Amino acid sequence: MPEQFPLRLVDARMLAPTVRHLAFERADGQPFAFIPGQFIQIHFHYDDGKPTKRSYSVGTVGEGDATPIGRLEIAVSYVEGGAATALLGGLPIGGVVNASGPFGRFVLMDADRNARYLLVATGTGVTPYRAMLPQIARLTRERGCSFALVYGARSEIELLYGDEFEAFAAATPGFSFHPCFSRTPRAAPRGNDRNGRVQVALEALAPDAVGDIAYLCGNPDMVDQAFALLKDTGLPVPHIRREKYVSSR
Repeated sequence: MPEQFPLRLVDARMLAPTVRHLAFERADGQPFAFIPGQFIQIHFHYDDGKPTKRSYSVGTVGEGDATPIGRLEIAVSYVEGGAATALLGGLPIGGVVNASGPFGRFVLMDADRNARYLLVATGTGVTPYRAMLPQIARLTRERGCSFALVYGARSEIELLYGDEFEAFAAATPGFSFHPCFSRTPRAAPRGNDRNGRVQVALEALAPDAVGDIAYLCGNPDMVDQAFALLKDTGLPVPHIRREKYVSSR
């Protein structure tokens, strides 16, 4: 069983009506290091005492590699009747939870030599890409590759960290941000906005079987549909990297 460590909540804010951004520090004073794209697990007990856990991608914008960070940030979606929602949705500043990690291989690979990355997300699935921003800036400079972030939300109010991605795109040649709104378009649309699901923007970006590597993170249906689309365009399966987010009660 992985070693657990205590996290103390030091800051929180609502990103959307049903998504809370939480910033923790290790309550034991020890450092925490992760590779952008990895996740932690929060451990707790149901009301009947049965132990359980939930996984959350680390969204901290750090130095871009496995160096210690001061704050461990996650985004938590509210699930009706969810045990983790009851715990994390109402956790007060100073509250402590137990965690373990980091885990996962949904990370940018140093060995890649592709020309472009297609990063695709829905909902809180965009969180690992936020953590990757320093790496993305470095790779665009050092390797000359480009990144296109395609992010699906129902409306502008549910576009998590949207202003951060817009600002990063404006400051980083080689990075573009493509919001997709499946229900309600923005009142004042922006240049790369698309109406519809992420597949609309993905098709418009003309995936290239030779030069592209894709990362898919979020709703399982989106991941499966985007995977099928990319596979049909000829992308090799090893060049389509996936992480599915399943809401648990």
